[in-house]
Amino acid sequence: MSGKKPKAHISKVWSSDLAYAVGLLATDGSLSRDGRHIDLTSTDKEQLKNLLSCLDIDNKIGRKFSGSSKKPCWRIQFGDVLFYRFLMDIGLTPAKSKTMGGLTIPHRYFFDVLRGEFDGDGTFYSYWDKRWKSSFMFYVVFISASRDHIEWLRKELFSRLCVNGHITHDDHKSTYQLKYAKREGLQILKNMYYNSDLVCLKRKRLKVEKALGIVGMSL
Repeated sequence: MSGKKPKAHISKVWSSDLAYAVGLLATDGSLSRDGRHIDLTSTDKEQLKNLLSCLDIDNKIGRKFSGSSKKPCWRIQFGDVLFYRFLMDIGLTPAKSKTMGGLTIPHRYFFDVLRGEFDGDGTFYSYWDKRWKSSFMFYVVFISASRDHIEWLRKELFSRLCVNGHITHDDHKSTYQLKYAKREGLQILKNMYYNSDLVCLKRKRLKVEKALGIVGMSL
């Protein structure tokens, strides 16, 4: 046997961009069982462009149809043995949707990873609460099929921001939601969007900014 080392392609030096990419892959991405290939599928093409930019690769974005609804999706797949091993080492697994726990990431890049997870499987919604006059509510939500991962996110956010949030289970018992209401949610948003030029899903950030503007708040 030649004992050749696998060729390195993607940088594994931590940065804001790499951390964001890790967050995306931890939510919307998947690791094949061949120990090499990584996949990201999304209905939002910007999601894939962001990943390619953050990892500094130029793989082709393909198109596929998902589920019985035949809804069009965008997909990229790339092979990199060392980057695959890097992802495994920090906590991603081929069956990550239900088995993923905490991630081993540098403290300073936690909110970049969180922003990637928010863009991948998170959501933001707002509404006027009819129970109280002029009461505008909004929630920041992180979603995962893994209870352990949701518990890890909650623990990490509490240690950094002293926010509690609460965990719910969807009607089909398939995912967990970690929810933060108005005051706590704003703290998280300000830390995720700590600069105006950060890589993110633009439509989601715009949705947040519009809602905050209704009550005179800003990021």
